[in-house]
Amino acid sequence: QVQLVESGGGLVQAGGSLRLSCAASGTIFVTNTMRWYRQAPEKQRDLVATITRGGSTNYADSVKGRFTISRDNAKNTVYLQMNSLKPEDTAVYYCNADITTHLPYGPVNYWGQGTQVTVSS
Repeated sequence: QVQLVESGGGLVQAGGSLRLSCAASGTIFVTNTMRWYRQAPEKQRDLVATITRGGSTNYADSVKGRFTISRDNAKNTVYLQMNSLKPEDTAVYYCNADITTHLPYGPVNYWGQGTQVTVSS
């Protein structure tokens, strides 16, 4: 059984910063691509940032230059450093990862429970 647990959300003023963490635990052989999504009230869940095991990254246009995704493979943990936050960044942020638990089986996609980020104007 694999669990993804996010932390680091909270309330911050516009222009401030937050750092989200997501740790994968359980039976893990290798953690592959890891991602952050977000979902604002009454809106669809959107991809925010992606990082491969080798460290290649991609970002949504709305967060480029403000957010940085990183990871620690030894700890099966992914981070999202969020700077220059705006009220429109307010959402529940979800961690997502492709994890291989046993060979020869392929990776399975897992979700965290989400962490609330609220940016006040």
